[in-house]
Order: sequence, then structure tokens, then C-alpha cells
Amino acid sequence: MAKNLAPSDATLEITQIKGVIGAKQNHRDTLRSLGLKRIGHTVTRKADAVTVGMLNTVPHLVKVEEAK
Repeated sequence: MAKNLAPSDATLEITQIKGVIGAKQNHRDTLRSLGLKRIGHTVTRKADAVTVGMLNTVPHLVKVEEAK
């Protein structure tokens, strides 16, 4: 789970690990804005301030790893 990430120059691999059924609407919208569509879906994003803010909103729904 992603917790308290900070903006950096890193590239992040973000994977959705939980579904959005029963989640708050803003959490659903945040996952969609990140580009995640289903459980197990992975996207690659830069660790800028906007992305890190979104990840800190939904840490219980995603897994974040630094891309190689």
C-alpha cells in the first residue's frame, strides 16, 4: 500500500489491488483519473505533486512500486 508518498523525479508503477464497489465516489474518480480501470491493471506515471496527491487519497486501493 502507498502511504505518505512525496513528489520526486521517480517513475511509479501503480497497480489497482482492490475494487471500487462500495468505495466513495471521489475514490472512484481518483482511480479513473490515474488511468486504472480494473483490479490488477497497472499504469506508469511520474511522481509529480498531482499524482502523489491522488495516490495519498487512495492508498488502500493501490500498490505503488518504483519503476525500474
